[in-house]
Amino acid sequence: MLRIQCSRGAADLHLRVGEPPIFRMGGDLLRLEDEAALDDQTVTAMMRSIMPDKNKKEFDTQWDTDFAHEIEGVSRFRVNVLRDRHGVASVIRTIASNTVTVEQMGISPEVQALCHLTKGLVLVTGPTGSGKSTTLCALVDLVNRTRSDHIITIEDPIEFVHQSKKCLITQRQVGVHTQSFKSALRAALREDPDIILVGELRDLETIAIALETAETGHLVFGTLHTSTAASTINRIVDQFPADRQDQIRIMLAESLKGVISQTLCKKIGGGRVAAREILLVNKAVSALIREGKTVQIPNIIQTQKKLGMETLNDALLNLVKSKTIEAEEAYVKAVEKKEMSAKLRALGHNIDNVAGEE
Repeated sequence: MLRIQCSRGAADLHLRVGEPPIFRMGGDLLRLEDEAALDDQTVTAMMRSIMPDKNKKEFDTQWDTDFAHEIEGVSRFRVNVLRDRHGVASVIRTIASNTVTVEQMGISPEVQALCHLTKGLVLVTGPTGSGKSTTLCALVDLVNRTRSDHIITIEDPIEFVHQSKKCLITQRQVGVHTQSFKSALRAALREDPDIILVGELRDLETIAIALETAETGHLVFGTLHTSTAASTINRIVDQFPADRQDQIRIMLAESLKGVISQTLCKKIGGGRVAAREILLVNKAVSALIREGKTVQIPNIIQTQKKLGMETLNDALLNLVKSKTIEAEEAYVKAVEKKEMSAKLRALGHNIDNVAGEE
């Protein structure tokens, strides 16, 4: 099944009791009608055949587990196994076996410039499955090709495997090489790093250590599940108790260097493309963060386009103008729907049907 998944270019394989195998192709789910429906025994046997011993124990006690699987010469996969009301189920995502480059990803020179910083925090955000890992992979690859530094990555699980080029790369997997993100991040400071990639800033303590690390002369890359640059800053501040929030705003204003918020859109003719909101932190943005006026950040992004900043709506509109995506897709993926609707109408697109559904 995994070989078929790769040969067809499917992003995900869903295995469910009572259903045939299902692929996600170009954003849509596709049932393999010529395959028989799976039963619990078959799904369980399939998953346990590729599950590391540690994950078998975890699944038996917690009923959920994540791990990476590799078929030599085919691909790497990110595997999640769960239980639902019918039995054991799984979602298996293809991870490109080759590291992707910033050129292939169409990442702007202004964002690439963030990779040449010596210290600070750079965040890549977006909903699950929006390609955050792929964008981070491209940024790490750029560093690996152009700098001679020590990069430590802390991931759960390791997705893209990087070979050391000009840099020395240390990749650690939570649950296999370290107990948790926060313990690995704390230990990283004693491991002579220049750049640290944190797969997910998922709790207060991890965020606090990442901020301190960025302040003390290291470049830190991280991800969050937020959809815009302003909501990213709010999410970080809101993680902390009220009496610490002013201090965190000051730390963020000093150390945050850029936020790339992205979402994946269906391309016309198949495949998917990322629309990216780009916030590059300058003195004006720092002042807004410090004063808690994040609501004004979209205005700054709008007025500082020449510096390489871009709102999500403008990124989506540019994809519509270049006939890369449909107007309806842009409207569905937009966060600011009202503004998007007006701009699409100004371009001559009628999206009343979609707007009505919203």
